[in-house]
Amino acid sequence: MKTMGGPTTGIVYDPAAKTHRTGLWHPESPERCDAVMGALAAPAIRERTVDVPSRAATESEILLCHTPGYIERARRDIASGAPMLSTGDTDICRESWTAALCAAGSVLSAVDAVIDGKVANAFCVVRPPGHHACPARGMGFCVFNNVAIGARYAQTSRGVGKVLIADWDVHHGNGTQEAFYEDGSVFFFSAHQSPLYPGTGASDETGSGAGRGTTMNCPFPAGADGEDIVGAFRDRLLPAASRFKPDLVMVSAGFDSRLGDPLGGFRLTDDDFAELTSIVLEIARDNARGRLVSVLEGGYALDGLGAAAAAHVERLAAPQPPPRSSRVRSEPRSQDLCGHDRREWRRGPLGSRTQGANGGPMRLFRDSLPGGNREMS
Repeated sequence: MKTMGGPTTGIVYDPAAKTHRTGLWHPESPERCDAVMGALAAPAIRERTVDVPSRAATESEILLCHTPGYIERARRDIASGAPMLSTGDTDICRESWTAALCAAGSVLSAVDAVIDGKVANAFCVVRPPGHHACPARGMGFCVFNNVAIGARYAQTSRGVGKVLIADWDVHHGNGTQEAFYEDGSVFFFSAHQSPLYPGTGASDETGSGAGRGTTMNCPFPAGADGEDIVGAFRDRLLPAASRFKPDLVMVSAGFDSRLGDPLGGFRLTDDDFAELTSIVLEIARDNARGRLVSVLEGGYALDGLGAAAAAHVERLAAPQPPPRSSRVRSEPRSQDLCGHDRREWRRGPLGSRTQGANGGPMRLFRDSLPGGNREMS
């Protein structure tokens, strides 16, 4: 990759991401970094991308989206050598604190590079992922909410007014939603599988108070494909973004919505991710002077993760955006399925719906392994 110096796509990656070790057979593994960075090393991608230096976020920057009590609790859990955060289902090791700070800081580096015009847009290859991390609770493989911290940093330190966050991970970004649910300056859009962990993201969750109308959820059943998800981005997000007029676009780029991922039931292809990328680029061009920062979330089938991330970055770095597909669906399939069986879900300590103890993300992964329900280490 080249060094920064013009309007191209930046790649932010910190080697600390691989020091966050989650144990044998855990799907959120250091090898995910190898899969993505290996795919991005293809000559066709390298010649159109540049390295953006990473950094660790400061504690004051983490405080933009997380409570002091939770930060101290996470620090204590990690320093103690505990195998999991005491707030939820996030496996940790002693190096996880540095890795989590560098994950959030990588997003801040990307925000700076995009706003300063050093790159046109950026993709952050980070772990642990972030969109399940709530202000006062880590969960769902996440420690800090990387994209939420990036959005708030852009507003408080870089003079950005309104931020749009689009999330295409197969799981609902409950932490991001909670962070901005009463904030009209951040628009959160999610197309996700339901029912599925963490149990939030019903279509009637639209924000409250000053944030009423700036949360938009499009839940889909297992088996949804590009026709459904791309259609939701085109038919629901594009008009909403035109009304909201963001100054910066951010993406929670979860590739566990790809066909064959062990933790989801969507059927997106690499071409679908390229098309989703075209849509968010269009929103950024039309409203935010092209400024877009994308952040890696999920994606657990390593070959598929690399291929999908490559398709995403290839489209980000395309010299001229190709025309989007005009495929037409008979009728939208987005629907609120979260209420079909409320017995699967329980109210968590923060009032958000979270999946019961026997139905977390690791349960889904164990059941996908040969022999089923294999013990994790």
